[in-house]
Amino acid sequence: MLLTDFSIGCEFWTATGRWRCTDIGTRTLCAIKLEGDPRNWVGPPYSVVECVFDEYDMGGLYASEAECD
Repeated sequence: MLLTDFSIGCEFWTATGRWRCTDIGTRTLCAIKLEGDPRNWVGPPYSVVECVFDEYDMGGLYASEAECD
């Protein structure tokens, strides 16, 4: 996926599972992993760690779970 494919709130997949985009920068995006209690996914602020994906990570991000396999 490309950075332009993302919007805040959109969900995407990696090899580690499902994620939700929480912020988009010029060359990075922040996301929370959607696992555990859904009450943790409400924010901002979020009660789970936000992870940063940079331009080098974009090749490992997928729009659907089927693309990830």
